[in-house]
Amino acid sequence: MAPVIRTEGLTKVYGEDRGIIDLSLECGKGEIFGFLGPNGSGKTTTIRTLLDLLHPSSGRAEIFGLDSRSQSRAIRARVGNLPGGFAYEKHLTGRELIQLFARLRGISDLGRAEELAQRFDVGLDQPLKQLSRGNVQKIALIQALFHSPELLILDEPTSGLDPLMQAEFIRLLEEERGRGVTVFLSSHDLDEVERICDRVAIIRSARLVAIEDVHDMHRRAMRHFVVRFDRPVELEPFAALPGVQQLELVDGRLTFSVSGTADAAVKLLAGYTLTDIEITHPSLEELFMTYYGGDHE
Repeated sequence: MAPVIRTEGLTKVYGEDRGIIDLSLECGKGEIFGFLGPNGSGKTTTIRTLLDLLHPSSGRAEIFGLDSRSQSRAIRARVGNLPGGFAYEKHLTGRELIQLFARLRGISDLGRAEELAQRFDVGLDQPLKQLSRGNVQKIALIQALFHSPELLILDEPTSGLDPLMQAEFIRLLEEERGRGVTVFLSSHDLDEVERICDRVAIIRSARLVAIEDVHDMHRRAMRHFVVRFDRPVELEPFAALPGVQQLELVDGRLTFSVSGTADAAVKLLAGYTLTDIEITHPSLEELFMTYYGGDHE
């Protein structure tokens, strides 16, 4: 199956300033693809270039097999876009804003807007200038989703949302994935990407560092153990574990980390009587530190 998004050597430079350099990636149908990096790394530039809001300096991008430059109007008809720093006419109500987007798309009704507004617990008839930041973000999400697009391109989608609404948004994306929608999600929120994405691309200093399956990253990364025993234990058997690091025994409390599979550590611990155990999976931040060192800029 042809990818929904494909870039080949996509580059955008601003004079001496970096934008994106030699970006090549693919996103498949029904995939939630995370695009992760610190602020200023090139995430928003990539999105604007994909949507032909910026023209590439070199390289190319295709969406639905269509050229992002010459066929951008046909692409946008099938895309829902949430830009970072969503701009709007503050005197408009949410309903009026979505009606405007509907007219621009040649749609005669508001599609799923009412359903989404109820789901996100936000009214459509209050002027946007009277809404909180979180409620404005909900309206922004509704305008990206109301027409049931085939591709969602979302720049920091949960910015300003409270934890309950973030969880609801993630459930919605899972439903969209279930009906075959592709999601390209740009974020610097590691937890958000970890919870929802199938794969993640890491961009740093305008260049693609890697594309990884999130589950594979977890399987290869460190596990952190904190263990208490019912009696004193010797340190040597644990020091012999493959990949063990940061091994320490203080006042009957054993702490250590192992890279890769935790199978050997679990089997060793099964031979003891434990009074407490905690096994912590790494965060994406720790994973990236493992892969790419401490420099995230």
